Amino acid sequence: MRFYYSARTRLGLALLLASLTSVILFAAGAWRNHSMAFSYLIWNLCLAWLPLGFGLWLERVLRHKVWSSWEALFASGLWLAFLPNSFYMISDFVHIQELQRVDVLYDVVMFSAFIFSGVTLGFLSLYTIHRQLLQRLHWRTAAFGAASVILLCSFAIYLGRDLRWHSWDILVNPGGILFDISDRFLHPTAYPQLFTTTLSFFALLGSLYVVVWEVARTLRSTKTS
Repeated sequence: MRFYYSARTRLGLALLLASLTSVILFAAGAWRNHSMAFSYLIWNLCLAWLPLGFGLWLERVLRHKVWSSWEALFASGLWLAFLPNSFYMISDFVHIQELQRVDVLYDVVMFSAFIFSGVTLGFLSLYTIHRQLLQRLHWRTAAFGAASVILLCSFAIYLGRDLRWHSWDILVNPGGILFDISDRFLHPTAYPQLFTTTLSFFALLGSLYVVVWEVARTLRSTKTS
């Protein structure tokens, strides 16, 4: 008997396979090095799955309700709060030579597997919401919205990497986050890393997302032609 799956189901299975491959690579590396170092990559990858789930939930809500409804706003808030976790994984490369390991090249492959999976999840989530914006706004406004989200994610990566804030700190310690953010905007010259990290990630993520968007548009046009 042949089984038929929808395009989204096949994509989901492919994403699960990529994530599972990352975990297997970690397990093999842990066995070779007799160490559970870098186990945080698994947790980071789990966090990277959350914005895709929130994005799909928001997409479902918007089929029946307006974006200003409390459920859509709540889903949007969760999506935006956790989306930076997907792209944050790129910064995990800074840890790759912190420890003496059996094979650094193998660790590069393992890190790349985790980062590829996480970033792919993030872009798919952003693409899902971008498509929802296009159904309601002019394409320039929707593109500006997507770019603004990428900029916010880039700034959030700075907050996470340099200041060690996490997504859940928005609820646990919002005052501390607001203090750190306001201090940096009031005294920008005292924190040059703020602009270096934010703008470099914005350039990277923005250019990559343009490629993702154009690939998706090309595939759609090919399918309809």
